[in-house]
Amino acid sequence: MNTFLFVAAENDAIPDCKAGGMGDVVRDVPRQISERGDKVHVVVPSYSRLHQQGTFKTNLNFQLRGVTYTAELYEVIPKKEFPNIYHYVIHHPEIEAGDIAHIYHDDPEEPFFTDAIKYFIFSTAVAEAIKKGSFGNLDIVHMHDWHSSLVLFLKEYHPAYQILKRMRFVYSIHNLAIQGIRPFEDNYSSLKNWFPEIPLDYKRLRDYRYQDCINLMAVGIRFADAVHTVSPSYKEDVLKPSSPPEFIGGEGLEQDLLEAENQGRLFGILNGSNYNNIRTADKGKLYRNTVKALFSWLQEESKQYKAHFLAHTGEKTMQYVDQRPAFIVSSVARLTEQKFYFFKRSPDAFVEILKKLERVNGIFMLLGTGAPEYEELFRQLSYEHKNFIFTNGQSEDLIDSIYLESDLYFMPSLFEPCGISQMLAMRNGNPCLVHHTGGLKDTVTPMKTGFSFDGDTYDEKIKNMLASFDQALDVYSNDKALWKKIQSNAKKMRFTWKKSVDEYYKLLYSISD
Repeated sequence: MNTFLFVAAENDAIPDCKAGGMGDVVRDVPRQISERGDKVHVVVPSYSRLHQQGTFKTNLNFQLRGVTYTAELYEVIPKKEFPNIYHYVIHHPEIEAGDIAHIYHDDPEEPFFTDAIKYFIFSTAVAEAIKKGSFGNLDIVHMHDWHSSLVLFLKEYHPAYQILKRMRFVYSIHNLAIQGIRPFEDNYSSLKNWFPEIPLDYKRLRDYRYQDCINLMAVGIRFADAVHTVSPSYKEDVLKPSSPPEFIGGEGLEQDLLEAENQGRLFGILNGSNYNNIRTADKGKLYRNTVKALFSWLQEESKQYKAHFLAHTGEKTMQYVDQRPAFIVSSVARLTEQKFYFFKRSPDAFVEILKKLERVNGIFMLLGTGAPEYEELFRQLSYEHKNFIFTNGQSEDLIDSIYLESDLYFMPSLFEPCGISQMLAMRNGNPCLVHHTGGLKDTVTPMKTGFSFDGDTYDEKIKNMLASFDQALDVYSNDKALWKKIQSNAKKMRFTWKKSVDEYYKLLYSISD
């Protein structure tokens, strides 16, 4: 039996510990490993809340900032029990909940200031727990994004954690654009402040652009035994330099990624989707679930500042209870540059889409929260256009209804390491309209399972996005047989975790069955 440790910032196998797709991966991959008869421990931060119903396991004592820190390891109960999977959280008062999904902090003045501190503490506590044998004898440590890469720094440079060199370390990149860049010194949230006793290897740790800083995403790429992008096409993308907004590639780290590729350490393996024991919504509850979600948000103090808008959305939604629209286009995503840059930069193109929908008695439903400037843009557009329903919040019931009852799922991501939304939409037989990039390129085939757009310049991309939208509407209105075939093909697609984890074992874990 092989024993694994997953180290991440999110884990959707336990309640209230997900902000994005990483949470899905950290939930689903251990389940596949368990099915093979191997053992998995999964550890995430407690964020000062997740340990409260847990079982205390042990204190973890370690040195940071020249003083002794004590963190606590708790085992917690997952949403669903699986054999040989154990879930833990690490609690320390300085590992606080952030304002993004009660996980990450948004520090606009000094990016990563607060998050770096909490993940420095978390990663050191993880290294101490491994050393102490809290997870038994480990074969593989699988880390996710920059939040956990400091474990590799400790393995490489900290004399107390040389035992970590016995294990194989795998590093998955979920979002290359978020890199955890912090100063080497002269700052409270700097590497030197937290690890004053370690002589710094500036050359191997530094960011290429900010040479007085460590790049924690780069640390993961440079020091792991295997590096993993979450789709094959995204792997090809990141080996080339970015030239935004036309192309988002290696984001300054293409040199490191090319080196990993040349050393045979870089692998592109598509994320899977779940096709068993899935949450299902009842058909016909879309508008009811919208209104239900709006009423619950109206009662939240934190949403009072947008109470007027929520009421406006409710009133707008009610008209569709009796007069169903003929065509529903939807998007569910965090409102960020990655997901909606095209709409933010070219709101006139989005308005053009709404006008096209109006002509076929169609509506656009968007659900999400995120960057204030994106929320503001979509709220304004919602006031101005009656066939645009923007539900500015998060609700699992409503999300399930949207995936179930949409006719076309729209995913115009600027870049997409893998994407899960298109898989969830296709699982329900919804054709998707996507930007031809990264994981979207690997999962949606134009005119077979959906529609896609691309272009050599930004203007060309916008023009082709509108042309592709026209094509989708034309097929829906004028070629019902083809539309049904595309729906049926989309529903048949299977991006299974079993297939992905077969590749993990062979390429990432170097374990042959």
